[in-house]
Amino acid sequence: MPYIEARRNGSGSITSYRIVVSTGYDDYGKQIRHRFLWTPPKPGMSEKQMEKEATAAAYKYEEQINNGFLIDLHQTFSQYAQYVLDLKEKTGVRASTIDRYIDLLVRINQAIGSLELTKIRPQHLNALYSDLKENGVRADTDRAVATRALKTTLHEMEISKAKLSRMAGVAASTITNVTRGDPIRIDKAEAIAAALECDFDELFKVEENRTPLSDKTILEHHRLISTILAQAEKEMLITYNPAARATPPKPKKPKPDYYQPDEMDEILAALENAPLKWKTITYLLIDTGCRRGEILGLKPENVDYDTGLVVIDHALLATKSKGVYEGETKTGSMRAIRLAPQSLELLRKWKTEQLRMKLAQGDRWVDSGYIFTQDDGSRLHPDSITDWLGKFSKKHNLPHIHPHAFRHTAASTMIANGVDLVTTANELGHANASTTASIYAHQIAIAKAKAADVRAGVFAGRSAKPKKKRA
Repeated sequence: MPYIEARRNGSGSITSYRIVVSTGYDDYGKQIRHRFLWTPPKPGMSEKQMEKEATAAAYKYEEQINNGFLIDLHQTFSQYAQYVLDLKEKTGVRASTIDRYIDLLVRINQAIGSLELTKIRPQHLNALYSDLKENGVRADTDRAVATRALKTTLHEMEISKAKLSRMAGVAASTITNVTRGDPIRIDKAEAIAAALECDFDELFKVEENRTPLSDKTILEHHRLISTILAQAEKEMLITYNPAARATPPKPKKPKPDYYQPDEMDEILAALENAPLKWKTITYLLIDTGCRRGEILGLKPENVDYDTGLVVIDHALLATKSKGVYEGETKTGSMRAIRLAPQSLELLRKWKTEQLRMKLAQGDRWVDSGYIFTQDDGSRLHPDSITDWLGKFSKKHNLPHIHPHAFRHTAASTMIANGVDLVTTANELGHANASTTASIYAHQIAIAKAKAADVRAGVFAGRSAKPKKKRA
């Protein structure tokens, strides 16, 4: 039976009730007590009404304790969120996913981080989603622009662009871009400042993008909150998950972005004069439908240069915390793809060119073991493909080129030409055919419509109108 004690102010009026529930004794013979402070939910209640509701709350609290809900009334959302992230990391969640969670928690904790777990309500979450819709800051698209102090520092320290590239572990093209005033990623700028042993704010200024967040990004915040609170519900720290009763935005499912045949012709024509490395990478993206990290993760042993068979069994990934590292493919599976003759021929040429580069670099060559590398043999960042394609498309007045669009194009081409879903899924490295069916439902519908036209061919030469009967 719970213990209930009224608490009064200086004038003798009841302000709250102290509730204590005992659940036996610990190993040292000390009684285990759980305490709860109940306050009236609305003003103007009589003492009799307060006592009645406090008693009901006390018995409900005791029931929760007896059912295993050992509620820590003082644990905040931000404290518990950190515990859940640590738990996820220990259970093998990808580093890129953990980094994304950390980014999302910045905004989430600003709004509800200080709230105790047991006091979070759907209204708190709905208010957060509404605020993100109006005032979201896109921290992931912020860019750093060098101040005049960067050039001055390089001149005074007599550091060349090539040397700074090696010191900071940043691509030479990024150093060229930043010294001519182009914006670069924040993590790259931080690496440069650290290499020069200077304060970031001294060498760079940050350009923020303060446009409202998209519904898709707001939904990411909601899913993370829901994941954290679902863990709390699972551990019986809260009686229900407030996120399950909140109302996040419902973004429209975007159609896959793919290139039409005439656009592909323009891209391929422009690639004729592109540097061999980037031309080969782009051909492989177009030909295989692979993810960019899967292309950069290729090693010589993954390619049979005689048959054109390529094995995809790992990928180069990148996170803020780990930098560029080798990891599993997105689904953790292995697949084999046969290259088109044009792609295989370019790959052979690049193999010869890379050997020439290695000899030219001599002792400076970093033997990372990958087919596609920086000029000194070190790993390429997956974003380097996106950056190069963006500049390439601008230079040749082409539609904006994103590497993932080539993946969609490969899928759409296979579906349009009658390749079955299971084979298409295997080629793309999807976990199962249902994933492919969900993403490319529109293309599948078009392919089925064409199939209907083919079936209708059996009626060729016959009128759709019934013949009139003779009198």
